[in-house]
Amino acid sequence: METTTLTAKEEAKQVKKMKRSETWRRIKRNKMIYLMILPGLIYFLIYKYLPMYGLIISFQDYKPYLGILGSEWVGLEHFNRLFTSSEFWMIFKNTLVLFGLQIFIYFPIPIIISLMLNEVRHSFFKRGVQTLIYIPHFMSWVVIVSISYVMLTLDGGIVNAILESLGLQKINFLLNEDWFRPMYILQVIWREAGWGTIIFLAAITAVDPQLYEAARMDGANRFRQMWHITLPAIRNVIIVLLILKIGDVLELGFEHVYLLLNSSNRNVAEIFDTYVYVAGLQQGQFSYSTAVGFFKGAVGLVMVVFANWLAKRFDEEGIY
Repeated sequence: METTTLTAKEEAKQVKKMKRSETWRRIKRNKMIYLMILPGLIYFLIYKYLPMYGLIISFQDYKPYLGILGSEWVGLEHFNRLFTSSEFWMIFKNTLVLFGLQIFIYFPIPIIISLMLNEVRHSFFKRGVQTLIYIPHFMSWVVIVSISYVMLTLDGGIVNAILESLGLQKINFLLNEDWFRPMYILQVIWREAGWGTIIFLAAITAVDPQLYEAARMDGANRFRQMWHITLPAIRNVIIVLLILKIGDVLELGFEHVYLLLNSSNRNVAEIFDTYVYVAGLQQGQFSYSTAVGFFKGAVGLVMVVFANWLAKRFDEEGIY
């Protein structure tokens, strides 16, 4: 019996050794591809994984002059403070509402634009439109918000000038909290919708042209071809991007919202990103702001895992 057991163990070790040697042979054979991946891996290691060590201070009363090793350990005190804070539910609600606007309003727009551009047969016109809608992505949020400010301000803004010429009352878009969310999502669409079409257009080009020819022979018009061929062909890409987007449920980006934030619209504009900035950098509450960031990351991880599990349940491809 012992001899059989030892033999089985030796065979298992031999199999593992063969697998390792095969893996190293593949790596050597495709070493140039792995070298291309290396800069990305280094970036994520330095800027994404190494900073995780600093999450320790969310469980401490961190003092910069004492450092991480010398600061007092307080356990879950900062998390208790966050969840019992009177502002937590306001910030949580604002973040979810803006995220919902991105998912239900912004996310489908690049798909629709991609489908429309795919139907354009004049390449010169198609490339011209693509260039025009790509340009805003290369402008910073400072420029986008500044342009919006010039257009929407009460004094000299073109939108209010048009309203006044029509005999309508001027609207204070920048200080009215009712207009913050429409203004926010329109700016997101303006800046990112064109850039978001790149992946979808690339996926559409991989569709077999013979499928369209067969559909035309069966009498399908262009809308039917788009609905029954193009959309199903890029469905996996849509699902993967949706899962990744869901992972950013509490990560809306600091700069854009901060530039629109003011004392008049704070009740609908304050989100976790701006709250972390104010608490951490302006007020010096490093441990508390790190705890807030930790909570954001944990929620994003849970949402990605859940969305991927849900996609697998419906027999779709996930991200892993």
